[in-house]
Amino acid sequence: MATFSSHPDLPEILENLIEDDVHTLFLKADCPPRTKAGGIGNLRLADVEGADDGGWDTLRLESLQEEILSAVDDNRDRSDCFLEIDRKGCQVIQLGDLRISCAWPPFADAREITIVRPVAKLSISDYDIDPKLIDRLSDHHRGVFICGRPGSGKTTLAQAVAEYLDEDVGAMVKTMEAPRDLQLANRITQYAPLEGDLEKTAEIIFLVRPDFVIFDEVRRARDFEIFADVRLAGVGLLGVTHANSALEAIQRLIGKVELGLVSQVLDTILHVEAGKIHQVLELRMTVKPPSGMQEELARPVIEVVEFPSGKITHEMFAFGSEIAVVPVDGVSSSKGVSPMAALARDQLVHKIQQWVGVQCGVKITGQNSAEIYAPKGMVATLIGKGGENIRDLQDELGGMRLSVSSFSEMPDDVQVKNDVYTIEDRFSADSKPWNNKKGGRKNKRNRR
Repeated sequence: MATFSSHPDLPEILENLIEDDVHTLFLKADCPPRTKAGGIGNLRLADVEGADDGGWDTLRLESLQEEILSAVDDNRDRSDCFLEIDRKGCQVIQLGDLRISCAWPPFADAREITIVRPVAKLSISDYDIDPKLIDRLSDHHRGVFICGRPGSGKTTLAQAVAEYLDEDVGAMVKTMEAPRDLQLANRITQYAPLEGDLEKTAEIIFLVRPDFVIFDEVRRARDFEIFADVRLAGVGLLGVTHANSALEAIQRLIGKVELGLVSQVLDTILHVEAGKIHQVLELRMTVKPPSGMQEELARPVIEVVEFPSGKITHEMFAFGSEIAVVPVDGVSSSKGVSPMAALARDQLVHKIQQWVGVQCGVKITGQNSAEIYAPKGMVATLIGKGGENIRDLQDELGGMRLSVSSFSEMPDDVQVKNDVYTIEDRFSADSKPWNNKKGGRKNKRNRR
């Protein structure tokens, strides 16, 4: 496949614009050329000095695109020169280590050419990696995410891991990419979407018996589902995805995979910033009561653990109808409310809204207790016959002790939406439910 810093000759005007530290060249009709240059995590965008000769019009860019396509035809003997995507209004060309994207109307508002190339190629030894993490990556029966912002060095690290598994571990490595732009050894086969569908690619992947698969650019919901399918089939998998933190990368998987399978699909997350591994998390499945719940309410809990220290930072578990991701330490607000208490408060407000159709106020009164404030006419409804409704709520919220009071007893520091509160307060003027009150007025009109 493509070799780092190796590509056929471009038109001279383009070669002059791509200097040694240029990562991306942006050309757009009737605009001066711009580049992103610098090292990983330190790219800067700037106009190219002296390049704005006023001739960067549509015809010039169209001519340059034709010359690039001619270079692909002239180098058909090279496996790294091909037309990757050809659609109405868009073409993606792989020319050696260059990925060239061309767009024109009606897809784009004007003709443009974007040329991207890697600015570094590193091996696993170039990273300051804990030996325990290297041993973990050497076990190619894992599900791994590499996450970070665009330009942070995710793909560069994925390339280093892939070549380490191929050369040092002796694993059979394949890739799934759209488009294919990883710079890897020739014996690592790189697959594109088969007939435009990565799911079909995954079906073929199983037939070639890989030990490890690199899944570049896991973005859409369907990509996460394909990631889970491949991983549950027993193939080691490394996915590259965009996220601001390792925890956000985990949360992107929630909802696409059942909670009980999350730790089987994904067990290691590497967050990359400025070309360095900033944080490593691992996922562990256990059965226990979440922090802040009573012992008898044990349930499956996924622990988010810092690697290699073993410190638990967050817990993931089913809470009512939602999947909760709760920090284990610290408070969620300046008022000193714990994360579990804040989650219980929000769940209470949501559940009561579903049950009786009104908003309420909730105040956390202790580590495992809360007071609900509702319209006076709804207090009895919330408690239920013999207290059955309030007991159901308590069980659903992990055994939290609940009591119900009317709005007239609500402290000033408890907030309720003003518009809903006004309506509720009006209908709770006496102890009768508001719907009975409405019926009473109707009966009086009939008697009159």
